[in-house]
Amino acid sequence: YSFSRLLKMNQAAAANLKRVGYNAENVDKLVSAPDEKTVRIELSGETTSELLLYRLAMVIASVVDSKELKSHEVDGDWGNAWLRTNSAGSGPFMLNRWSPNEIIILEANKDYVAGEPKMRRVIVRHVPESQVERLMLERGDIDIASALTAADLATFNNKEGFQIQRVPTGGFYVLSMNAGKEPLSNPKVREAIAYGIDYKGMEKTIMGPYGRARTVPVPENFEYAIPSPDWKLDVPKAKALLKEAGYENGFTLNLKTIAQTPRIDLATAIQASLSQIGIKVNIQQGNGADVIAAHRARDFDLLMPQTGAYMPNVLGSMEQFSSNPDNSLAANNAGNFVWRSAWDIPELTALTAKASLEPDAKKRGEIYTEMQEKFVAQKPAVLPLFERYEPIVLTSRVKDYVGHPSQTTRLENVTKQ
Repeated sequence: YSFSRLLKMNQAAAANLKRVGYNAENVDKLVSAPDEKTVRIELSGETTSELLLYRLAMVIASVVDSKELKSHEVDGDWGNAWLRTNSAGSGPFMLNRWSPNEIIILEANKDYVAGEPKMRRVIVRHVPESQVERLMLERGDIDIASALTAADLATFNNKEGFQIQRVPTGGFYVLSMNAGKEPLSNPKVREAIAYGIDYKGMEKTIMGPYGRARTVPVPENFEYAIPSPDWKLDVPKAKALLKEAGYENGFTLNLKTIAQTPRIDLATAIQASLSQIGIKVNIQQGNGADVIAAHRARDFDLLMPQTGAYMPNVLGSMEQFSSNPDNSLAANNAGNFVWRSAWDIPELTALTAKASLEPDAKKRGEIYTEMQEKFVAQKPAVLPLFERYEPIVLTSRVKDYVGHPSQTTRLENVTKQ
């Protein structure tokens, strides 16, 4: 039921399975339950079993209670409206309260299959200002802070009673360009923008523990990762490229971003940097829902999203940058990261699909290298800027909490003294 629901709803969450051949039309044939304790998943022919297992470990593949959701269906929505602020899972905690942009309260599930959690309650609070979050942590009002600015993070360096975890995500802070619009449809313009950004300056003054400059969408310590290209702030080269593209006098673009650390600071720095090459950038801040909706609707010029990796290899971090099976507007594939930028890449998409099917690790590695080289050569409309880390600060009272790349830390064995 859960797999069928995911794919038949056909929303953004289904994209990771759709990319490897699972869809609303074949899910009932490929996924079955031979008995009460067995789920059988047939390979689609577009992925290996190893790579499929990584996808099944993602949050999107979580099991939901079919009876509960069916009782809350409205107009065939699979209970989706109700599930936005309610829970129908089977994990170690149950949802007691969810007030969007305010608070989430989780209560221990005493009947959890692996035993009752060690904590009876977990509270997650939305704190939009870093300075307020820092003060709350210092006073003991909260135990874990996960959205501090680099300056506020620095106050906890070597501070007694606190520890800092720098969690590698395998993902990136990205500058997405809408290749469906002029002038961003022109590869020379996109290359000019790549040469119009001061990556190292932003890394030093803004990113700090949040990331390091990297313009290939594969973390540099991953096996088969290639070096970043020579993209750096080069004003004469960027201006020359704009002139070749027919935009010697520049133009104006709007940049949409979630008002969140460090993205708003990055947007401001990009605005200043691109002004040097003749591109005027207007920044439009918004909340997550608004900006994500605009991204999925292709309603932007420039936009600053972030990515993660669903497995610790080149394909896991790069696939969302290198696969777009159908770029048409009619495809409405809002769950596809590249589709949102209207960047048509059939050769790179085919190469990515080939990597997903290659069982030999060495041959797969050769394809990984080719994927990265082809990505750079096509002057991407989804330009990675910084390899993304998630720095979090914990009080020493918290034990056995380990930050997770996808912010899905298991909490049942975490304790607080």
